[in-house]
Amino acid sequence: MLIENAFADGGIAGGTPDLGMNLLFIAFMFAVLYFMMIRPQLKRQKEQKAMLESLGKGDEVVVAGIVGRIVELDTNLVRLEVAKGVTIQVQRGAVGTLLPKGTMQ
Repeated sequence: MLIENAFADGGIAGGTPDLGMNLLFIAFMFAVLYFMMIRPQLKRQKEQKAMLESLGKGDEVVVAGIVGRIVELDTNLVRLEVAKGVTIQVQRGAVGTLLPKGTMQ
């Protein structure tokens, strides 16, 4: 006919991509993923764990948007005073932020 078949050739060099370059690219992508996602997440988890272990009676904390002062600590539970005479009990892991002293009035 008038139009000939067009076939893709192997590229400029005419061969297959180098296996070493492919492995190098995969290793580079893994390194980028590690330094941009995995390492910061591990650092945040370590800081959160240290904060939870350092909690003490009288500390002011935020739990799911609720600000309270720690009245009593247990291994798994924390009792918070959120207002005069009003206490709630939450899991220790639910504590999100440790506030500076004097934040809650």
